[in-house]
Amino acid sequence: MNLKPVHTEDGEIYEVFAKIKDDDPYQHIGSVVAPDPDLAGMYARTLYNEWNWSGMFIAPRREIITLIGPR
Repeated sequence: MNLKPVHTEDGEIYEVFAKIKDDDPYQHIGSVVAPDPDLAGMYARTLYNEWNWSGMFIAPRREIITLIGPR
């Protein structure tokens, strides 16, 4: 089972993960919608710039596979 929906009429949904300290694990901080990965990265950096992140990455929602979830 994958997360739904994976896109909107404005583009693909990307999940955003970040961490504050290098030793911290990445945490899901939100999502953005964009027509391509480059714009998704720009949107994520702009939208979630309230913290001084030590790391941030995006993943297309369509690529995330749920291992344990609602039955």
